[in-house]
Amino acid sequence: MRAVAVSAFGEQPRLMDLPQPEPGPGEVLVRLSAAGLNPIDWKIADGMFGDAVPVAFPLVLGTDGAGEVLAIGTGVRRFTVGDAVFGQFQRPERGGGSYCELALADEDRIAHAARSVTYATSAALPTAGMTAYNLVEETRISEGKRVLIVGATGGVGTFATQLAAGRGAEVIATARPAKAELMRTLGAAETVDHTAGPVADQVLAAHPDGVDVLIDMTGGPAEFAELTRTVRDGGTAVSLIGSADADELTEQNLRGFNFVNRPSPQLLEILAGQVDAGRLTVLVGREVPLEEAPEALEASRTGRAQGKTVLTV
Repeated sequence: MRAVAVSAFGEQPRLMDLPQPEPGPGEVLVRLSAAGLNPIDWKIADGMFGDAVPVAFPLVLGTDGAGEVLAIGTGVRRFTVGDAVFGQFQRPERGGGSYCELALADEDRIAHAARSVTYATSAALPTAGMTAYNLVEETRISEGKRVLIVGATGGVGTFATQLAAGRGAEVIATARPAKAELMRTLGAAETVDHTAGPVADQVLAAHPDGVDVLIDMTGGPAEFAELTRTVRDGGTAVSLIGSADADELTEQNLRGFNFVNRPSPQLLEILAGQVDAGRLTVLVGREVPLEEAPEALEASRTGRAQGKTVLTV
């Protein structure tokens, strides 16, 4: 089968011909139609997580994917051959990923795909969608809360904006002027141009009483600490990249933490249901063929990617 893989950390990903995998107990073999590209894909391939993420080579890249069940292993109860599914296929310890024609997944890492959208759209949903849903849950966003989302135009940010607004929250989203109207269509009450000056100053000028929840997707420790000025007494501040100092936030009478995602098949089912119900829009920036994955990964690595990239298989 065709797959985009590396044979060593830091190697340039390339198209390879690898053996077809066979499902073992509790595993599902999926003929993939699309794979979603996430920054974690190239980070694992570059060896950025060290010994924390065991890897077998050749390592097929990719986490998210969608396609049709081709075969099931013993003990699988939730799926049958021919089912349309989506979810997470990353198994670095066994060299598995989603940038390929045929991929294995543990039964509890996938779910039935939304019926109203294409496989390419479904492939863009799993990791970013589950991250956003868990963020909204763990920050206890509800009706009437004012929420500042920094990095709102990315995959997680666009989902978090929709989910928070769907719960009745007032969402302030950071966005360049060219993306401001898009963010409003996704539910943002207002946008802040992060290129026009310090975000905290702009938010406090418009809202002197601050926000209830800060979700920061992008800032390092210093930037995150600066943004916490916008959070009112007793509010919540969360970082997606490990920038929160919980002790320091406690001293400021803020509830703060570094977010760790907890994926589940039940959560995938909830997201698929929201897509089918028209309550969640999945934005795909561009679709490129599998063989162009190395160039797409380079664009992600250098920050040149615009919107969510999906590889078509």
